[in-house]
Amino acid sequence: MLFDTHAHLNDTQYNEDLEEVIERAQTEGVSNMVIVGFDRPTIQRAMELVERYDFMFACVGWHPVDAIDMTDEDLVWIEELTSHPKVVAIGEMGLDYHWDKSPKDIQKEVFRKQIRLAKKVKLPIVIHNREATADIVEILKEEEAEEVGGIMHCFSGSPEVAKECVKMNFYISLGGPVTFKNAKKPKEVAAEIPLEKLLIETDCPYLAPHPYRGKRNEPGYVKLVAEQIAEIKGLTFEEVAKATTQNAKKLFGIK
Repeated sequence: MLFDTHAHLNDTQYNEDLEEVIERAQTEGVSNMVIVGFDRPTIQRAMELVERYDFMFACVGWHPVDAIDMTDEDLVWIEELTSHPKVVAIGEMGLDYHWDKSPKDIQKEVFRKQIRLAKKVKLPIVIHNREATADIVEILKEEEAEEVGGIMHCFSGSPEVAKECVKMNFYISLGGPVTFKNAKKPKEVAAEIPLEKLLIETDCPYLAPHPYRGKRNEPGYVKLVAEQIAEIKGLTFEEVAKATTQNAKKLFGIK
């Protein structure tokens, strides 16, 4: 019933208890999840997981923090992986101005290359945005990313920016922060963006929802995100779960 559209079960934090984490997720009603790889090791691990579990799908791309490390060979490899039937998106990609490992111009170049690749292979894109909203929106427009659309992952911006992204053929994905008591913007976005343009995610092992804030996140906790959105919108949990799952399957082309 629930679709976690952004999980990092390929993270080393799950090396000891992956099976138990997956069992807990299924007990909570998580029927599908997308495992996101963002560099060589995490992409390889994501592919291993989707080969093993029929309810997992992969998103492959290059994280902006590590943009400086991406080679032309890496981009070719990502393109090759997109022929795999369980690769459903490219990312996470975008801009991250919080960390200074990769210069902004290199981040932008790698971002543009991945958008162009997504258009070539006709797959949606998953956007990572940290303190770079204006530049991300500008690049998405310049590269005509609406042709493939995608997800504004773990969206933390204003309802106005969210609406602008929806116009560009993007879904708005909300995670743990929408459950935080002091998280004003995600709650406003949940209220104002139509349910047919919303997705849910955990971004596990990061950003665990209340009451697990500060602890390791896991896919089963996506239920708490759906429950919070339902409360904000005055809908039932079942309505939110069904709609966000349908939205995800439509975007990713999953039957």
